[in-house]
Order: sequence, then structure tokens, then C-alpha cells
Amino acid sequence: MSRPRTTVTLTADLVIVTIRAGHLCVLLVERGNEPFAGQPALPGGFLRGREDLNETAARELAEETGLAAESLYLQQVGVYSAPDRDPRTPRVITCAYLAIAPNLPSPEAGSDAHAASWLPVADARRLTLAFDHDQILADAVELARDQLQFRTVATAFCPRDFTIAELREVYEVVWGVKLDKPNFHRKVTDSTGFLVPTGRKRSTGNGRPAALYRAGPASTLAPPMMRPPGFAL
Repeated sequence: MSRPRTTVTLTADLVIVTIRAGHLCVLLVERGNEPFAGQPALPGGFLRGREDLNETAARELAEETGLAAESLYLQQVGVYSAPDRDPRTPRVITCAYLAIAPNLPSPEAGSDAHAASWLPVADARRLTLAFDHDQILADAVELARDQLQFRTVATAFCPRDFTIAELREVYEVVWGVKLDKPNFHRKVTDSTGFLVPTGRKRSTGNGRPAALYRAGPASTLAPPMMRPPGFAL
């Protein structure tokens, strides 16, 4: 006896994070349609036509927020396939993406959302998000924290030219810890290909001007920047 076929639908969900006013913030939308109308959710949507999931993620990003995917660091978080995660069809499987960029503007809500706004991750995790987006958000933030240890992802939070203090703020905000300034400076400047000096300086308003750097060619940190105990969960 043959088993009944199950229709499977694919979606892409986006965990878009940036640092605003000293907080790690995530982009949330207020759902305009059922299910979960009016409830906060991560931006995302269904795969269409001949799109691959990366193209779906980029399109949904533009449609729901007005942000361009080309300006973001984009990485897959994981695939979520619980049978009852979406009540609309028998099976909706989503691929979640982590996106990182500096100084992202206030978003614009698109056709599928009533509103879009930045919210500190700590506040977002106290809400009840639509679908299984609570778990996706938690997984994406943990991925970002892990990536800061082994990859040069921290520079994706920074503007094109940045100071060591601005880079250190990224680690402190994402990890939820305070780092020793001289030790941090030594580690990041000794890491091969992590930073490239621009030869220019910026006034800090208190003391000597700070040297400016840009992201180097390396994608991994050698040696890794291990996060200390006591980081935020």
C-alpha cells in the first residue's frame, strides 16, 4: 500500500542584526496576514518559481524591509522542518539566514508586514515570536557569537573605516562582556589579515586621535579570539 504524498513548501527566514546605540538589535516585522497576524516575526517568505533559497532571502529582505541583501553579511543558520511549525500547509520547511551589517537604516514595512522595526535582541527574546522564530533567533545569535571567535565576522558590524575601540565594542556588545583594552588591541592587530591600517586617524574628542583600520583579506582568525566566561545567553 502506497503512502499518501505530502506537499512540501520552502521558505527563507532572515535574522538581520546590527548594533544600534550600544545594543545588539534584530529586525522584526509585525505580520500583516494570518497566521499570527499582528504578532512579531522575523522577515521571510516563500520560495517562488526558479529561485534558489538565497534569492528568496534577498527578495524577501527587499520586499519587507527595503534593505538590499548585497550590503549584508549573509550566512545560513540552519533548516527547520518540524511538521507543525506552520499551520498554513501540511509541511513548510524553512532555511534561516543570519545577516549582519553596520549602521542599518530604519526599515520600511513592505506588502507582507504592517510595520518593521529594530529591537534589542534581549527584548526580542522576551517576546513570543510567530512560528518557531524564537528558536531561530536564539540559534542565529549563538551562531554570531561563535563566529566572532573563529572568523572575521566582527568587521561586518563596522563601517568601512573603524577604530580598534569600535571593533572592541562589537565583541563586547555581542558577547555581553567587558574586554581588556590592551589585550584586545594586541590580539586583533597580531591576527594575520584581520585588519589593514589605513594610515589615517580620527579625532575621538578625548585624548589622542585613534588610528583607523579596514577589514583585511582573511576570513578566519589566527589565532582564534575565544570568548571569555560570563558571556550573555
